[in-house]
Amino acid sequence: MKAIQFTEYGGPEVLQTVELERPIPKGQQVLIEIHAIGVNYADTARREGQYVVPTKLPFIPGAEIAGVVVEAGETVTNVKPGDRVVTLIESGGYAEYALADSRGLIPMPDNMEFEQAAALPLQGLSAYHILKTMGRLEKGETVLVHAAAGGVGTLAVQLAKLLGAGKVIATASNQEKLALAADMGADVLINYTEPGWEEKVLEATGGKGVDVALEMAGGEIFNKTLKCLATFGRLVIYGVASGEQSRFYPSSLMARNQSVIGFFLPQIMRKPALIQSSMAEMLRFISEGHLKLTIGGVYPLGQAAEVHRLLQSRKTKGKLILKP
Repeated sequence: MKAIQFTEYGGPEVLQTVELERPIPKGQQVLIEIHAIGVNYADTARREGQYVVPTKLPFIPGAEIAGVVVEAGETVTNVKPGDRVVTLIESGGYAEYALADSRGLIPMPDNMEFEQAAALPLQGLSAYHILKTMGRLEKGETVLVHAAAGGVGTLAVQLAKLLGAGKVIATASNQEKLALAADMGADVLINYTEPGWEEKVLEATGGKGVDVALEMAGGEIFNKTLKCLATFGRLVIYGVASGEQSRFYPSSLMARNQSVIGFFLPQIMRKPALIQSSMAEMLRFISEGHLKLTIGGVYPLGQAAEVHRLLQSRKTKGKLILKP
């Protein structure tokens, strides 16, 4: 089978196409013929050696896959060859085939395309649990979503409204991306590349600040977002796309009972009941037409390096997909 792997950390150019033996499922594993692969910032962090946990070399990136079960291990009872499924795996997704734990498979609705399915799990579950589990969003509260035209952002804007937010403030880097955020249901649109964007956030809340903020850039964006928090506000960190770590004084949170919270999806994945219930709710939102998946582009697997460049340029909208 063909796969994309890297044997050293570095830029997109370290991604190489290789020929490997097709893996054999054992026990609770299944072998999936992959039809669509979701591309994420976690993949670029893995490639650069900057991921939250160490990345051992050689490494095949890709955690988000949709496809068809072609072979099952001897103890698998919940799925069979021919079933269309979507799932998250630790690694190995940038390939024609991959092994997955059958207990983590999510059946695909009959009317859902593989590209759509691959756009949902990682970023959908992230958006959902950043807002609800970590951000503890309550009905009527105000939410600030940075990078609102990205994969997590487009879903977070919609889910915030579906979960009861009273106002969603969206930031993005240009007018086209802000227009997409508006289509997703954002109430207030702010260009974060313009000076004083944090003052516009405060102005949009009547000086009160936001109750929940989603932050994945790091550096100065984090510090300015902190200034936008309301009393009892929660700032949830789920990435450091800029590569810049932030410095702040924890004691500054005390005066207004504010919280800074870290989010890492693999920890959520250790709670199967939480994953199943949230995925069921999101699939229901999609089937009812309330949640839209935005596909920013579909590319051949061999163009993985170029897709990484596009993602890190911050010029893309929605979810980027690779197809073997």
